[in-house]
Amino acid sequence: MLEINDYSLIVGLAFLVAGFVKGVTGMGLPPIAIGLMAVVVPPVQAAALIVVPSMVSNVWQMLVGPGFLSAVRRFAALLIMVCIGAAFGVGILTGSTPAYATLALGLVLFVYAVLGLFKFNMHVNATNERWASPLVGGLTGFLAGATGVSSVPSAPYMNSLGMSKDELLQALGLVFTVGTFALAVGLYLKGRFELAAAWESTLCLIPTMAGVLAGQKCRSLLSAETFKTVFFVGLLALGGYMIVRVVWL
Repeated sequence: MLEINDYSLIVGLAFLVAGFVKGVTGMGLPPIAIGLMAVVVPPVQAAALIVVPSMVSNVWQMLVGPGFLSAVRRFAALLIMVCIGAAFGVGILTGSTPAYATLALGLVLFVYAVLGLFKFNMHVNATNERWASPLVGGLTGFLAGATGVSSVPSAPYMNSLGMSKDELLQALGLVFTVGTFALAVGLYLKGRFELAAAWESTLCLIPTMAGVLAGQKCRSLLSAETFKTVFFVGLLALGGYMIVRVVWL
């Protein structure tokens, strides 16, 4: 049986590692933290723990970019649908079988990363973006509510819009912030995010931000092409880990 110190060490290391990946790639905090914490806490408790660190790191990422207001205007429909989708998805996370949504999410991440690493470039033009954004937002919100992760299909979709590295990171931060907020509201309404959980989640900020700062220093040394490769390798690792966790663990 794990002692309190073992629990704290595993949770702290999970957020340190996840924060580092977040700092380098602009994503990865929820899936890595939730996955690593799975050895000591159930998924719904892990999702509650990531709320504050995810929210703070995403707001930071969202604001440190070239055009916050223009990004909000551009993706307004997507963000609204994220909230609506999360309202439907959170019932899966708080129910008895969240593994199915986790497996589906892992498969999507894995396949998209393979296509990206082999230079299969998908591009969404401005005309298609008008109808694609609400669909992507709804599915992203549903999966965020069901798994605690807002990366799919938002990350692949944002990457297909041809934005610069800074614009992509800011757009991802914006979507992840709204997704995390919607998740927190859903968990609260389901009675799974109370004062004690909020305090524990706040304490997890310390290792998270240490990891993010270290990761950002590494990211600044990467070229645009190297960054894209790291981005896809990160997606591949996240997807593979989530698949293995559900199928073999």
